[in-house]
Amino acid sequence: MNFNEKTLLGKTDLRVGRLGISSSFGAKAAVFEEAFEHGCNYFTWGTFIKGSSPEMMMAIREIIKKGERDELVLALTSYAHSPVLTEKFFKSRLKKLGIERADILNLGFFMKRPQRSIIDGALNMKKKGLVRFIGILSHNRNLFPELHKEGIFDLYHLRYNAAHRGAETDVFPKITGESKPGIVSYTATRWRQLINPKKTPPGEKTPTATDCYRFVLSNPSVDVCMMGVRNRDQLQENLKTLDLGPMSEEELAWMRRVGDYLYKR
Repeated sequence: MNFNEKTLLGKTDLRVGRLGISSSFGAKAAVFEEAFEHGCNYFTWGTFIKGSSPEMMMAIREIIKKGERDELVLALTSYAHSPVLTEKFFKSRLKKLGIERADILNLGFFMKRPQRSIIDGALNMKKKGLVRFIGILSHNRNLFPELHKEGIFDLYHLRYNAAHRGAETDVFPKITGESKPGIVSYTATRWRQLINPKKTPPGEKTPTATDCYRFVLSNPSVDVCMMGVRNRDQLQENLKTLDLGPMSEEELAWMRRVGDYLYKR
């Protein structure tokens, strides 16, 4: 398993870098552009004002300007929970970027199956050519196998880290095969708690953010692990993940011990 090589995102035809990047942590445009240059081409950008970083917008526009649109996998995330508002805000983001179509519409945040009107609205946007693929975000692990039976969604965004490993039994083994959707994980550091020395069990080394990303990507079911960076230093640290590659069994066992300690507390 080589983390520097792009992989297919589930049953889509999108080739993605193993680290994705979110718009929500205040990084400057140059940081997003540098991430893209290092193969981190899965960008998630919010359709509401909150989460729709103008810095990421500038980076995306610059990437497009350079003629590299085909290398960028752009996912727009909507929390509208309304088909009308979802399409309205989605179109406004496309207009700001000067493009007619995004690669992915991610519907979030759902703890149960979205209403039929919301799903139909997303599929209608796909039919209109506004978006190529549909994804969904949830903390409810049991939702994904249910949705998988319907074959509507092309990818799932779910929580997975050393402290929250339920997806290893509740999701990953239940959505295998040729129809497997793309799997994008988030909260690799568990909101930075896994890298907090005060929350590390006695006698154990405190993981770094890189360790957390490596742990997630060492699971072959995960296509992309999302990262959030505030500056170039954090990006440079996170990019070490790609060169270091998968963890050894000893390293994985260490991360599980740290995660179990944190989870129980």
